[in-house]
Amino acid sequence: MNDLEKVLIAIDYIETHLMEKLDLDKIAQATHYSKFHLHRSFTKTVGLTIYEYSRRRQLSEAAKLLVFSNKSIVDIALLSGYSSQQAFATMFKAMYKQSPNQFRENNVYYPLQLKYKLEGHTSAIHFGDTGNVSAITFATEKDIPSWIELTRLVIDGFPYLNEEDYLITLKRCIKQKEALILKEEDIAIGIMLFSSKSGSIEFLGVHPLYRSKGITELFLDKVWNEFFKDKEVISITTYRDGDKADTGYREELKELGFAEAELLTEFGYPTQKFIMKKK
Repeated sequence: MNDLEKVLIAIDYIETHLMEKLDLDKIAQATHYSKFHLHRSFTKTVGLTIYEYSRRRQLSEAAKLLVFSNKSIVDIALLSGYSSQQAFATMFKAMYKQSPNQFRENNVYYPLQLKYKLEGHTSAIHFGDTGNVSAITFATEKDIPSWIELTRLVIDGFPYLNEEDYLITLKRCIKQKEALILKEEDIAIGIMLFSSKSGSIEFLGVHPLYRSKGITELFLDKVWNEFFKDKEVISITTYRDGDKADTGYREELKELGFAEAELLTEFGYPTQKFIMKKK
C-alpha cells in the first residue's frame, strides 16, 4: 500500500468521525499507521496537516448545519467535536469571519474544506513531466467537470467561494477565452481564470499532488507572455496577514515574487491584493 492509499484511508476515517474530537494520535491508532509517518504523508499529499484538515472539515459541516438545519448552536458545537459553545464560536469566527449566529442569519453557505477525493482516478496521475507553457490550453465546456473537481480539491485557498456563482463565472470566462487549463489525461492539474483587461488573476488552482512541479510558474509565464504583454503589473487576491483560514497561500505568493498591496473586502470577506511587476 502506497502513501496516497494510506492517506485516503485516514481521510475516510476522519469523514466517518467528524462528530468526535479528532487528533493525530487517535487517527493513527485507528488506521494502524505510525503517527510520524502518517503526519508526514498526509501533509505532503493534502497540503494540510491532519489537524488543519479535520478542523476545517468539521467547521464546514457545522456551517452547513447552521444554514440548512434548525439545530441549536450548542448542539452544532457538540456535533462538531467541541466541548463548549464558546470554544466553537471562537474558532468559527476566526475561520469564517462571522459568528455562528451571523452566519445563520446571512443564510449563505460556503465550505472551508470539502472532502479530499481522489478515488477512481489516482492511477491516471503519473507525476511525470508536466510539459511547458504550450501544454496549457484554453478550457472548453467539456473541461468543466474536471475543472470543478480540482476546484473542490483546492477550495481551502478561496474563502467565500459559492459553487453556483463560480460556475457562471467559469462559463463566461471559457466563452471569453480567459480560462486556461493544464491536464494530464482527463485530470485537471492546473487551472486559471484571468482578466486581460485588468491584468488580474481571478482564480489559480494547482492539484495538491503537483504543487512541487512548477505549474504555477508555467501559468504566470503563459499570461505574461501572451495575454498581459501591455501590463506592467498583474494582481491577485488572497487572505490577509494573520488570517487563521490561510493554509499558506500568502507565503506562496511572496515566494513567487508577488508583493502586498491594498486591503480589500470581497463578498464580505477581508482579503488583500498582491501585485507582481514585470521583470
